[in-house]
Amino acid sequence: MHSFGYRLNGLLTFAVTILALMCAITSLSDNFNTPSPSAEIKIMNINWFQKQPQGHDEVSLTMNVSADLQSLFTWNTKQVFIFVAAEYETRKNSLNQVSLWDAIIPAKEHAKFWIHTSNKYRFVDQVKKAVNG
Repeated sequence: MHSFGYRLNGLLTFAVTILALMCAITSLSDNFNTPSPSAEIKIMNINWFQKQPQGHDEVSLTMNVSADLQSLFTWNTKQVFIFVAAEYETRKNSLNQVSLWDAIIPAKEHAKFWIHTSNKYRFVDQVKKAVNG
């Protein structure tokens, strides 16, 4: 007959083995998901373009953003952060990036959407004029 310590050891070993097996199955189940999100952004209008006295250029845009991000949500996804960024080149910099709009999608039910909006953040090119001194 086994003592209490041996029985407890056998029970804990079995419980940890089952827990590790469940974790492995859970981890592998997320690898079989192949998300296929789709999004489309159309610039509808350039509301205004301003040249600032300091030499900065600022633009306000109106755009349509439509997306179907439902395939990104699995049992392991709590929310999805999305953003629209503009990339452009200037003589001084080969790559400039500006965030125009962002949102947090809290659930799968909200992951298919269409929105008509203007840029949420200022679209400013930080170009300064040369000052003679």
